[in-house]
Amino acid sequence: MPEAASTRAVIGDSEFDRDTAVTRRAPGVYDIDLSAGWTIISAVNGGYLLAVLGRALADTLPHPDPFTVSAHYLTASQPGPAVIRTDTVRTGRTLSTGQASLFQYDEEGNEVERIRVLASYGDLTTLPDDVRTTATPPAFPPMEHCFGPEDGPATVEGSSAITERLMLKLDPATLGWALGAPSGRGEMRSWFGLADGRDADPLSLLLAVDALPPTAFEIGLKGWVPTVELTVHVRHRPAPGPLRVSVTTRNLAGGFLEEDAEVWDTEGRLVAQSRQLARVRLG
Repeated sequence: MPEAASTRAVIGDSEFDRDTAVTRRAPGVYDIDLSAGWTIISAVNGGYLLAVLGRALADTLPHPDPFTVSAHYLTASQPGPAVIRTDTVRTGRTLSTGQASLFQYDEEGNEVERIRVLASYGDLTTLPDDVRTTATPPAFPPMEHCFGPEDGPATVEGSSAITERLMLKLDPATLGWALGAPSGRGEMRSWFGLADGRDADPLSLLLAVDALPPTAFEIGLKGWVPTVELTVHVRHRPAPGPLRVSVTTRNLAGGFLEEDAEVWDTEGRLVAQSRQLARVRLG
């Protein structure tokens, strides 16, 4: 992971912003060049893709912030040119709903749909301040007692370019897999940020829920864990500073598992939640 920049990047002017920027070609049609900097093994990270589609929907819909985003990953996306097509499904005073699909071309020049999203957007700044919850922030060591990808040898074959763009400091209690002794518990916890120091915003929360190593590693499995479906709920605009991310899996069956993620900010607020269904390679 690169050393921290002497000048922190700001929201709107960071590598994440540049790499998720879309160009409007026509109403509801956007072009983007998917960056190779957000790949893991051989595919583009699903959270990065969700942020790309989220940015296109933010331009399409009258409300600024993603409230709930549900994505089905149809085929693996590759770095390079892509086209996004969006449609407005409904607009209201509080929420607007839209859908978006990302397309690339195969070797024969045929258009292939990679991911399809249905999302509702609103304005997080208008939400009331009352909170009634039984949820509690995850408890794990301070950042200086946690470990990142730079602290050990590569443990996943293939590209891990995304780790160079993230600040990840994982709870040692969830790092048995990296030492060849997975705990058998489907848990992963980490401090999270962007490597250039850019603070989190609602769009980058779509990345945060899918940025940690898969819980399958701590269960004792290896290799790519492709996402089938991912739903994210953005609950609050995050405060500045590193986030705490906790991901758990309770059930692996038939070659599929679920991952439930929570993202907490520096003020102890639950700012995002997600659930995804993913495939795993058994044996």
